[in-house]
Amino acid sequence: MKLSEWLRLECVKAGSSVDDKALALCEIAALAKRSPVCRKLSEEDILEALQNRETLGSTAFGNGIAIPHCRLKGIEDFVVGLMTVPEGVDFEADDGKKVSLLVFLIAPAQQNNAHIRLLSLLSQTLQNSTVVQRMIAAETDAQLAETFRQAAGLDIQTLEPTLRNLVHIVVQDEEVFKAILNAVAGLEGISLSVHDAVNARSYLTDMALYAEFSQNERPARCKVITAMVERPLSNEVIRRVEGVTGSLFQCTGVMVTVQELAYAAGELEM
Repeated sequence: MKLSEWLRLECVKAGSSVDDKALALCEIAALAKRSPVCRKLSEEDILEALQNRETLGSTAFGNGIAIPHCRLKGIEDFVVGLMTVPEGVDFEADDGKKVSLLVFLIAPAQQNNAHIRLLSLLSQTLQNSTVVQRMIAAETDAQLAETFRQAAGLDIQTLEPTLRNLVHIVVQDEEVFKAILNAVAGLEGISLSVHDAVNARSYLTDMALYAEFSQNERPARCKVITAMVERPLSNEVIRRVEGVTGSLFQCTGVMVTVQELAYAAGELEM
């Protein structure tokens, strides 16, 4: 499906005269409410969600553009809308410039991955300064919508990616690290990276209270193996680590953590 197909024509307004951020968000909430997708929501529901998102940081990303967005329960599809403010409105952008183009996105609360991809495609589309200027200059809602639709021709993948886990293996012994890396590298579909780290003792011994431990001959550095694997393979990673270390509950110098990922895509070459 193309990004342009998510645009709701009833949610487009060219030439708004709002003069502050609060009023801009109110007008966006009113525009979003026009869509049948939001029929179960009130303007107040939408406005509150937009305001809550802005408290995390402005959705303006410079060059006169902002992408206000929020996630809400009670809707099953996405709403993309457009609004231009030719005179500009202060949206607390990092570059200090007023915002003249607002592309907003109202998303279903449960569709994190599609939400992320839509935001990414919107930001890519709006990197074209010529397109942005044409949108801001549009004199009618229809002109504004058509300019966006012509520019937003990229396909968006709506299939959910394979669920994956992130596994961290922290190892303090060089030889054990090599053995573990060798053991897990053979798994199909695993993406691996290795990072150097420093044991906390290296910092503690700079404090007078722990000075006596500075004579400890244990290595001060360790290795961190980061692996992204399909969730069913997580237990196999742990099994292979324990094939080197024995039970992780009875050994020291090795620590393994497993974290479920809300979103994971891509692959690393070894």
